[in-house]
Amino acid sequence: MKFTRRVFGGRTITSLYMWGALGLILLVALFTAIAVYGEYRSFDIESQKLRQKYIDEQKERIVFDTDRVLHFIRSEYEKRHGTIDDRLLQSQITNAIEELYGRPDGTGYIFIYAFDGTCLSDPIQRHNVGKNLYEFRDHGGVQVIKELIDVSRRPEGGFVQYTWVKPTTGRPSPKISYARSFAPWGWMVGTGVYLDEVEKVIARQREELWQKSLATVGKIVLLLGILFIVGLLGVRWLNGIIRREVESFNRYFERAAKDHILIDEDRIHLQEFRAMARTINEMLTQIHRRKAKLKELNTSLEEKVAEQTEDLRERNRLLSEQKEFSDALLRAQDSFIHQAIHEINTPLAVIMTHIELFKMRYGGNRYLAKIEAATKMIANIYDDLSYMVKKNRFEYTRSRIELAPFLRERVRFFQEIAQGNGLSIVEELDVGIFVEFSDVELQRIVDNNLSNAIKYARNGSAIEILLRRESGGPILEFCTHSRQPISDPRKIFEAFHREDGESDGFGLGLQIVRSICEKNRVKVEVESSEKRTIFRYRFGREVSDARTAA
Repeated sequence: MKFTRRVFGGRTITSLYMWGALGLILLVALFTAIAVYGEYRSFDIESQKLRQKYIDEQKERIVFDTDRVLHFIRSEYEKRHGTIDDRLLQSQITNAIEELYGRPDGTGYIFIYAFDGTCLSDPIQRHNVGKNLYEFRDHGGVQVIKELIDVSRRPEGGFVQYTWVKPTTGRPSPKISYARSFAPWGWMVGTGVYLDEVEKVIARQREELWQKSLATVGKIVLLLGILFIVGLLGVRWLNGIIRREVESFNRYFERAAKDHILIDEDRIHLQEFRAMARTINEMLTQIHRRKAKLKELNTSLEEKVAEQTEDLRERNRLLSEQKEFSDALLRAQDSFIHQAIHEINTPLAVIMTHIELFKMRYGGNRYLAKIEAATKMIANIYDDLSYMVKKNRFEYTRSRIELAPFLRERVRFFQEIAQGNGLSIVEELDVGIFVEFSDVELQRIVDNNLSNAIKYARNGSAIEILLRRESGGPILEFCTHSRQPISDPRKIFEAFHREDGESDGFGLGLQIVRSICEKNRVKVEVESSEKRTIFRYRFGREVSDARTAA
């Protein structure tokens, strides 16, 4: 109410109309910006698809060319092997390939290398023939010939991306090649395509997409402009109706102040104002009657008290309604948070499932490994948020858990994330150690410690997980080679605290760990120096068998 009085108090309908028009302008500008951004995003996505499609087509072509050459080599070998000297046969085959394959612009040629890295055929850079290029590296450090030989030995061959001198320009250009082996002679046979040609084609297609996107944005802006004008005229029309209705009320009130005159409801057009007029007429009638009664009875003190009591009841009723509204708002907020977390889980599960399917079908690569590692880190953050929402509303059931297998399973989950960050995970786990614990809460302890270890461990180092049995109970330690010591071990368990201020996450992980440990009476110790950081958890007691856990 105070806010409403501050914003609207003392203003005229015309001024409110102007503010409404300004708000409408801002709304149209917002929708225009959203439309432009949407078109830009769509344009960018389509450009990426075009690029990938073109590269895939080029890959299919160089695979086809390589397979066709291998078929020729294999056919000649089967027909003529043993009838003439192998060196003569190899020379005739390479000469025929150099004459038959390649393009007028000097690209698309076939190259042949022995498995030891010796160049046997290169129709463009003939000075390389006879040289051993096994150790050759391009500008990016890629050991080109070695990697081509390695992938050629796979059953289906493989691709290598590197930098090579382009014949038409004489300058190093990005290139992707496909290679397969001919085992009887120990040959690596391959061909490739220069990616700068891909970029030229993509640039032309991007320009076409950009023109289409501009046309679409223009249509959207035109449509929003029309809607804005129509809305502005509608607001102005409604403003005129409301202003005339209000002026009618003002005139009636001025006359009612002098005499008992009721509002003519037939002259009021809006239903809401008619209801207001009816209420005002009833109020004016009651006031008139009360005035008459007051004049006759001289208004006793009891009547004043009754009026104040009624006013107090009305206030209490309003407070009760406000409380009910607040409670409903909290319930709606709680439902929204639950629903939002559930909606995050579904696409996250789809992403992780399709990553596994992709790896099963096509194998892994460093880019897919990065995507999988990032997805798993998001999954860990999601589990933290899910636990934060549920912990005060849900009682987690404890069960008898053997720590060593549980820890190994969580290490497998984080193994690829660690490898992607240049780290390794080393386990030293005593077997046969059982504790009574909720598997959900135990996973939060382990996952958040592994996640933090991966974030803050020195590159190239090992993360150590130690589990041992002592007289006081099981002890679990997470040890890392620190990039820098923890400045204040007490603050790292506070909500939203991040040690270096730059790492990913919300800073909730260790706060969740502390709350779980306090709940389950697990003692937490932190040691940090220039060389090592250790998080130690003392579980207090070990569960020896199922009956003890029960």
